[in-house]
Amino acid sequence: MNSLSIKDAPTDQSDEDKSPHNLVTGNPEISVIVPVFNEEDSLFPLCEKLQAVMDEISFEFEVIFIDDGSTDASPKRLDELADEHSWVRCINFRRNFGKAAALDAGFLAARGEIIITMDADLQDDPSEIPNFLAALREGNDVVSGWKFVRNDPVNKTLPSKVFNGVVSRLSGVRLNDFNCGFKAYRAEALKDLSLYGELHRFIPVLLHWRGYRIGEIPVKHHARQFGESKYGFSRLLKGGLDFMGVMLNTRFATRPLHVFGGAGLIFGLLGFGILTYLSLLWFAGLGPIGNRPLLVLGMLLVMSSFQFVTIGLLGEFIQRQGAGRERRYTIGTTRNLEDVGFDPETSAARRLAGAARRMKEEDQDESHNDKARHDQASRRKIHKPKPAAPSKPRKVSRRAG
Repeated sequence: MNSLSIKDAPTDQSDEDKSPHNLVTGNPEISVIVPVFNEEDSLFPLCEKLQAVMDEISFEFEVIFIDDGSTDASPKRLDELADEHSWVRCINFRRNFGKAAALDAGFLAARGEIIITMDADLQDDPSEIPNFLAALREGNDVVSGWKFVRNDPVNKTLPSKVFNGVVSRLSGVRLNDFNCGFKAYRAEALKDLSLYGELHRFIPVLLHWRGYRIGEIPVKHHARQFGESKYGFSRLLKGGLDFMGVMLNTRFATRPLHVFGGAGLIFGLLGFGILTYLSLLWFAGLGPIGNRPLLVLGMLLVMSSFQFVTIGLLGEFIQRQGAGRERRYTIGTTRNLEDVGFDPETSAARRLAGAARRMKEEDQDESHNDKARHDQASRRKIHKPKPAAPSKPRKVSRRAG
């Protein structure tokens, strides 16, 4: 096997090379992460399909199942699969934490150089995995699946179309299907990525703003065979709120004044225009303006403008104070820097170590100064002259004259 075999995928393997035994030895090249929630009937068929695909392309692989608090027999089925196959690994949550948490745990446990995520409901077809690998060989760091023909009810397809259109336009990531869980990643792209809430839908957006190349391929989508869908129209609201947070932490992460100050500028211009209009009416003698709701609206917009601009300024101040603590960029390759020992990770570590050393030295200096002041005060107290005892009054004897 070659390291990072997607560069030279084998096209013709012998029967011996295709044997499943060859796929479970050594470190895996591909990690397949599958979140599970009440999918007891689909787990064994899914493993059979995955093994058939990996036998065909002859990659060392592992499959990591994350049981997200299932209430059916899914945990038992996973134990049976882990006993039967050495390439099956399982993580069991104590309760349902959501798909983002399940993927986050899977990313931490994955050992492969290529990481593939897919659902456990058999709607994603494992036979598409070679197409994902081919797209990665073209230079993409992330490849997202596009369910071109969806076999889902309208309560899933309609919200998904609205969601995908809005996210694609506002984020700048031109994907047709953000909700598709069938994706492939290079492991380096997922380094230091933390998922929570509903952020699993926005992984391509998060990685795009880190400088990684995003691609998309159409994939086959099958109708659900077992169980029922876990999502509905309600996820549109949750996804919209999470998307606002993603935008603030990606596009406007280093310039909060642009978003808050921009909103404040719009409100201020509207409020100033309304107040100017009312002032002209008053000067023209066209009646009193104090009882008009438009006056209240104009004053409210102006006050809101000041508040938004102030929030933006505070955000800029806070961001500038913490700008040196975290690198907001990623480096792909370097040239002619090896001889000087340049390494972004070790450089960052050296900066952190230097900052910690300076803080320690400042603490030691402060402690030394405090001790010196204490010793000086103690010496003053020791050498301070005692106050003289009050003299007793002398008795004067009077003689009788």
